[in-house]
Amino acid sequence: MERITQKDLEYLVKRINKITSSPMAPYTRNGEKGNRKAGFTANINNYHLDYAYGGVQLVRMVNEAGGIETISRGCHVPKRELYYWL
Repeated sequence: MERITQKDLEYLVKRINKITSSPMAPYTRNGEKGNRKAGFTANINNYHLDYAYGGVQLVRMVNEAGGIETISRGCHVPKRELYYWL
């Protein structure tokens, strides 16, 4: 059995974003790099991974404030379990 890595999961999420015509990155930088007043804007409908408690889950950005909706089964699971779910 091969190890499931973060890179494997990120590849699947990239494919989901491409198929759904969603933004590839969760946030876009406003202004120039190094500018103290530069901020970030949340990219609504972007799918990305959320890591916590030693597990991972698939989430989607739902508003401009950076709020997320859990797409996977609602809790952080091991990488292998999410890989097979995707």
